[in-house]
Amino acid sequence: MEQVNVLHPKGKQAIWLKRMDLKSKLKWRNRYFFLLDILLLSLTPFLAMALRLSEPVWVVMSLPLAIFTAISLSVKLTVFYVLGLYRRYWRYADISELFLIVRAVILATAIAIFILFGMKATSLFPEGNLPRSLPFIDAMLTVMAVGLPRFGLSSLRRPAPASRSLSTPPKPKSRVLIVGAGDAGQTIVREMLTSRYVHMTPVGFVDDDPQKQGMFIHRVQVLGTRQDIPELVVKHSIEEVVIAMAVVPGQVIRDTVKLCEASGVPCKTLPGLFELLNGEVEVKQIRDINIEDLLRRESIQIDDQEVAEIIQGARVLVTGAGGSIGSELCRQIIRYRPSRLIMLGHGENSLFNISNELKRAGSGVSLDVVVADVRDRARLETVFRRYRPNFVIHAAAHKHVPMMEDNIEDAVTTNVMGTQNVVSVAEAYDVERLVYISTDKAVDPVNVMGATKRFGETIVKQAGSRTGRPYLSVRFGNVLGSRGSVVPFFQRQIMQGGPVTVTHPEVTRYFMTIPEAVQLVLQAAALGTNGQVFVLNMGNPIRIVDLATDLIELSGLKVGEDIEVAFTGLRPGEKLHERLFNDEEHPVPTKHNKILVAESSLAIEDRPPSMPPQLVEELIVLARAGEEQALRERELGRQLVAGSNQ
Repeated sequence: MEQVNVLHPKGKQAIWLKRMDLKSKLKWRNRYFFLLDILLLSLTPFLAMALRLSEPVWVVMSLPLAIFTAISLSVKLTVFYVLGLYRRYWRYADISELFLIVRAVILATAIAIFILFGMKATSLFPEGNLPRSLPFIDAMLTVMAVGLPRFGLSSLRRPAPASRSLSTPPKPKSRVLIVGAGDAGQTIVREMLTSRYVHMTPVGFVDDDPQKQGMFIHRVQVLGTRQDIPELVVKHSIEEVVIAMAVVPGQVIRDTVKLCEASGVPCKTLPGLFELLNGEVEVKQIRDINIEDLLRRESIQIDDQEVAEIIQGARVLVTGAGGSIGSELCRQIIRYRPSRLIMLGHGENSLFNISNELKRAGSGVSLDVVVADVRDRARLETVFRRYRPNFVIHAAAHKHVPMMEDNIEDAVTTNVMGTQNVVSVAEAYDVERLVYISTDKAVDPVNVMGATKRFGETIVKQAGSRTGRPYLSVRFGNVLGSRGSVVPFFQRQIMQGGPVTVTHPEVTRYFMTIPEAVQLVLQAAALGTNGQVFVLNMGNPIRIVDLATDLIELSGLKVGEDIEVAFTGLRPGEKLHERLFNDEEHPVPTKHNKILVAESSLAIEDRPPSMPPQLVEELIVLARAGEEQALRERELGRQLVAGSNQ
């Protein structure tokens, strides 16, 4: 079919014609296989009879055999067509196509046997015996007759030489050592060997699995372990090392980078697991190592089924949807097919960007963009009344510690009053599930931001106790890649030539990636009961000066020679070390890897009384009136004093 350009408002007719054109070309290309099948499958019954009787083919010819051949050929061609063997692009055939051929032949043989017995039972079959093993021998020969030509074409596939002018010499291929002989490694090597656009030659693998040593994968040998990298670089003239392990912990990457630096070769890697959710691994995904790679942990074993049960078909509302966490939440939520996703935020530009991105993805989920401020209760009531969400994730907040020290009024109205508004409106409109995003700075807070988030946790906990519904909180560490995080700040300083400024040589922080944070929220939502607080097990805290040093070295520079690290002193409201649990809490593991729940270690009668509602109202009144000093002297200030004494 000749493609025709058709003007249409949405281009549907043009797209349809393109698809018809593609299908037509594919069918036209497979006509050779169809004709070849007619020829070969007309011969396989005679060959099967000759093999069975140990006689030449021309001796075994008979009318019964000819009838069986006609029946078998007709059934096979029909089954092959119905199962799509003539709609496959056999140049890229793999094991799944082989299984398809076997299934098709088994089905066709079974149908042919059924027809044969039916004809014999009704005396329609001519006199003469056929061996009972004939259909089974014929089936084996059919698999070979159908499979060999198709897979022969696939095995002959080679990258065509790229067209280039005589004056342009071919781009030299770099000699590459692959770290990891697993699924990702073999996929990368296969593409290096077959793609004309990849200018890399895989020299060998290294893998720490002793059972893989010496093995060949796609004709490329496992030459040793990671510790052998320096020796192999010299022995095989390696020019580049690629880490092909998307789920490897950060310490493995860190150690491998050091081995490569000692060997004088650059090191690249694949994205982490969360960046490869589509399951595809390609050479084009190889990139330079970044700081997130060095901080990788074992992935959270999220239960997709549990998460799908609370999201699929639900009306989900995300506050702060334009932020770095809120936008990633929206990206992940649509994977679970909610009936509606309501993205609420205060910044119209960021909302515009995430909504456009999700619309381009074409998920089919109804998307609603709501520009609103969580401090405006009347506006929130209008939104909840219109959309009636079942599930709310409250991510809107002020989070910059030093800035909130100077803007305590806005910290209170957004983080306390805004949370109070969202929670109370959610109660009023029977929201079934609510997740509040908190921070490790809410544990024994010494800054305004942490204290206001602590109030938020208490508000959510009390609402959960009142309603008996899963209204819960999740505590984040510092989120890499989020707006205002330390990594982009350090990177800008490195680009400007330094110095990289760190507040204190011993200051430490817990870190998590944006995908980890989102996974924690979604899994906690599925796990939680009323008032619980969930925390990601982030391992040991990381010294900020070590983070700065890693970033400088990943930029190809040396600390003290190319870039200096300067210490500026702790800023107002900053702790030297953060904690994930206060003295009254202890971590309790859940059934999911890396997710903990904070439970009170105090008996019920020893627990402090709940925060009275009038206290929150008083703080809100003072904040709206701009009474900064009064705010610091009231309960907010007492929390800060208590935290500083820890």
